Amino acid sequence: MDKAKLIAEIKSKKSFLCVGLDTDMDLIPKHLLDTEDPIFEFNKAIIDATKDFCVAYKPNIAFYECHGPKGWESLKKTLDYIPKDKFTIADAKRGDIGNTSRYYAKTFFEYMDFDAVTIAPYMGEDSITPFLEYKDKWVIVLALTSNKGALDFQFMTDMNGEKLYERVLKKTAKWGTPENLMYVVGATRAESIKTVRKIVPNHFFLVPGFGAQGGSLIDTAQYGWNDDCGLLVNSSRGILYASNGEDFAQKAGEKAQEIQKQMEVILVEKGFI
Repeated sequence: MDKAKLIAEIKSKKSFLCVGLDTDMDLIPKHLLDTEDPIFEFNKAIIDATKDFCVAYKPNIAFYECHGPKGWESLKKTLDYIPKDKFTIADAKRGDIGNTSRYYAKTFFEYMDFDAVTIAPYMGEDSITPFLEYKDKWVIVLALTSNKGALDFQFMTDMNGEKLYERVLKKTAKWGTPENLMYVVGATRAESIKTVRKIVPNHFFLVPGFGAQGGSLIDTAQYGWNDDCGLLVNSSRGILYASNGEDFAQKAGEKAQEIQKQMEVILVEKGFI
């Protein structure tokens, strides 16, 4: 999916919601555990319930690969089931060099056919460029994350007062373009989103930390907005586990619609729709 199609989908659905498919076997409703593929059955119901209110889906690969070959099979079935007008993100957080990186790209862009993959930039340019060689595919670089441990490294400053995450943004922006490069920017660090937006004014942000982690949708839009909307705001647990009963899909859909309505208000206020 290229940038124009992504923007068109945001306008069509009046939403910039990404549903994170962090499907935890310990949390899904018990009645699904007796099915042949509980993960896929859960995901299928979630997708059916939320597809009218979101523009993207983001399976976190860790929740699948921990189950071995069967988990990868569940992931592939899930990806194939997601409607083709949705932007799909492999939240894999890969980051290696040379042929290793090239084969990671082959896994997620050829075999799995995701639209995007999250990448850790610590090993530098040759860990990212193999992913950028694919037409109409996206690299999503971890820039400023929402977790507590982000403070360990990302805010370290050099002798010129530049923070590490700022250096990552400036350097990686030279390797790709706003047409194939996005950034992970955590919603729990709302005021820093403003700094990030100044450095990369034209790129899309994938924004985790909304909902269960306490990030504010209004603050995210205030600080992260650009002329293309420029935001994909992710919600995982808040939607997936809105209920652990047999009404889980219905409740997930209601929660997704609630978020979509909030986003629609923002899109109208911004004159985007």
